[in-house]
Parts: sequence; C-alpha cells; structure tokens
Amino acid sequence: MIKNLKYCLIIALFIIFNTNLSMALEEPAYKIIKSYKGYEIRKYDDRLAVEVEFASEDSGFNYLFNYISGENTTSEKVSMTVPVTQSTKINMTSPVTQSNKDGKMLMQFYLPSKFSIDNAPIPTNKRVKLVTIEGGYYAVLKYSGRNSDKNYLNRLSELKDYLEKDKIVMIDNGTKATFDGPFTLPILRRNEAMIKIKWN
Repeated sequence: MIKNLKYCLIIALFIIFNTNLSMALEEPAYKIIKSYKGYEIRKYDDRLAVEVEFASEDSGFNYLFNYISGENTTSEKVSMTVPVTQSTKINMTSPVTQSNKDGKMLMQFYLPSKFSIDNAPIPTNKRVKLVTIEGGYYAVLKYSGRNSDKNYLNRLSELKDYLEKDKIVMIDNGTKATFDGPFTLPILRRNEAMIKIKWN
C-alpha cells in the first residue's frame, strides 16, 4: 500500500513539474478568430525568430539551441520560448513530407517579445538566421501524444480535410509546432498542426 502511494506521488510530482514548466515559457500572442469542430482560426502578428535550414537526416535543433545558449555576437543567453516549429521548404504543389531526402526543412525558435530585429543578438553560425515571420491567419489543430512526424502528418491531413470541407483556402504546406520536451508524458503534451490560410 505504502509502495503504491509513493509511486502515485512520484507520478503526480512528475506531472505537476512538467505541466508548470511548459506553462512558464513565453508563447507568441494570438487572437482566436473563430472556432470550428476540430480546429480554430488564429490571427498572429509578425514574430521574430531564429531559423536554420536542414536536411531530413541533419537535425537543426542543436544549431538553434547553441544560439540561445550564447553562440551569438553578444554571447547572450536567450530564454527558451514555445513552440519550436518545423516546416518544409517546398512549393505548395510539392508533396508535404518531412522524410523526403531531397527536401529541405526549416526549424525555428521564436525569440522573446523583448527583442526586435534591431536589438536581437546576431547568430555567429552562418547556418542560423534571424528572420521575421510574417503575421496572418492560421488554421490550427491541437493534439496530444508523441511529436513524431507520423503523428503530425496524420493530423495535418485531418486539418486539410476540415479546411477543404469548409472551403477555406490554404496558402502554405503546414507547420509542426511542438510545445513540450521529451520528458513530458505523451498524454500531457501539446502539439499543433498549423496551416496559413486566406481569411476575409
């Protein structure tokens, strides 16, 4: 009985710690324009990010993590924000797949809102770039579970079906947004499939 109580306490502390950790990180502000069954429409303003282009076998995470850890011209440590996003650098007519060896991927970390393009630390690694993500309207489908490519592509396909049914025009290939680290229980994770759309 005592052993079971200890086990439950450990699980509870694990859940509380991971939930509070993800909630403490800054997230780009947005406004919910409309909620549909299965997804919602959001409006984002322009956002500042650091970005790296990489092939499917060459993860971009370490390049961006090194930047926020001080690999920049001022050696400044930059606070982590959420989400971490990935998208394909291909035309709308190309297949949407993150396992295409010939395709290029983009990974982005959003910078804290205190930074602008004028005062953000400049990356010292030439592969890492400061970019402004243009604001606009996005259809977003939230889901839990593992942040695997397979899970994302299934949800992205589901979101596309919703948009086609609702006759909403898509203007990009889609973006995978990851909010939680690998130690968060899959059932508690927040992941999102996002597609930029035409609205009004």
